[in-house]
Amino acid sequence: MAQGSELGDYLRSRRERVRPEDLGLPAGDRRRVTGLRREEVALLAGISTEYYLRLEQGRDRHPSDQVVDSIARALLLDGDETTYLHDLARPVRPARRRTPRQEKAGDGVRSLIDGWTTTPALVQGRYMTTLAANPMATALSPYYAPGVNSLRAAFLEPEMREFFRDWDGMTAKAVAYLRSLLGSDVADDPGLVELVGELSLRSERFRGLWSRKDVRLKTSGITLIRHPLVGDLDLHYEKLALPGAPGQMLVTYHAPSPGPSRERLQMLAHLAAGATAPTGGPGGAENAGGAARPAGRAGTAGEDSHEGTDPPGRRTARP
Repeated sequence: MAQGSELGDYLRSRRERVRPEDLGLPAGDRRRVTGLRREEVALLAGISTEYYLRLEQGRDRHPSDQVVDSIARALLLDGDETTYLHDLARPVRPARRRTPRQEKAGDGVRSLIDGWTTTPALVQGRYMTTLAANPMATALSPYYAPGVNSLRAAFLEPEMREFFRDWDGMTAKAVAYLRSLLGSDVADDPGLVELVGELSLRSERFRGLWSRKDVRLKTSGITLIRHPLVGDLDLHYEKLALPGAPGQMLVTYHAPSPGPSRERLQMLAHLAAGATAPTGGPGGAENAGGAARPAGRAGTAGEDSHEGTDPPGRRTARP
C-alpha cells in the first residue's frame, strides 16, 4: 500500500472516532457521517478543507510538521498517535530490497537473564518472536519459549483466553503496540505483511483490531495471569529496547509489592528450579511436575503483545 494511502486511511480512522461533542460542536440529528466531518477537522486545524481532503485522498503525502501537529490536536490524538502520524507523513524513503536475516539475541543478554532466578525475562524480536528466555519465563508460560511468536499464539491458541484474565484488553493493546513499533514500515515489510495476512485470515478478533489502526507504545504496566499451577498473578511488566539490536526488546515480569502475587511467583521460581535441577547424570534434568511446561499448553503470549518469532506466516511448533 502506498504511503499516501496509509496516511489518508489513518486520518480517516481517527476522524471517525472523534465525537463532535468532544470538541464542543453540535452533534445534530441529521449528521450522516461517523465522527467529525472533513470540513470540521480542517477548521479546527486551521487549514483549508481542500487541503485536508487531499491528505485523506493521498494526493498530498507530506504535510509539514506544523500541519501534522495541528491536525493531531484537532483529532485529539495522544502522544503515541501523534508520533505515528508524523511517521506516516515523512517523505517516502527510496525503495530497497530487504534481505531476510535470522534475528538472534546476544550472548550477553542471554547470560544476564539466565542469572535471574526469580524474575521471568525474555528477549523478543521485531515481530514479537521470542529469541531467548530464562527458565522462569518458560515456567510462567510455554509460549514464552524461544522460537514462539507470541502475537500468533495470542490469537490462535485457545489457552490464551484462560491464561490471560483480561484477554480482550490484552489483545487490543498487543495489536496497537505492534503497529506503533513498526510505524510506516507496515506496508514495506514482507515478513510483517505475511504475519498480518495470516492472522487476518485466521482470527476475526485480530482482523477487527488491525482495521482500527490504533497505536499504543506502552512499555510498562500490569498483566493479569491465571497460572495453572500457582493461581492468579498480577505482574508488572517492563519492556526495554536493547541498544545495538534494532527491534529487540527485553521483557521482564515482577511482583513489586508483598502479597499473594509475590508469594506465588516465588513458588513458581521453586518449581522452575526443580525442573532444571541436575539428576546426577551429566546434563540430566528432572521434570518437577511439569513446571517448565504448565499444564501442557496452558501458557501463551505476553501482555500488550510481547508480542518473539518463528518466520511470520509459519505455524509455530508447540514448545
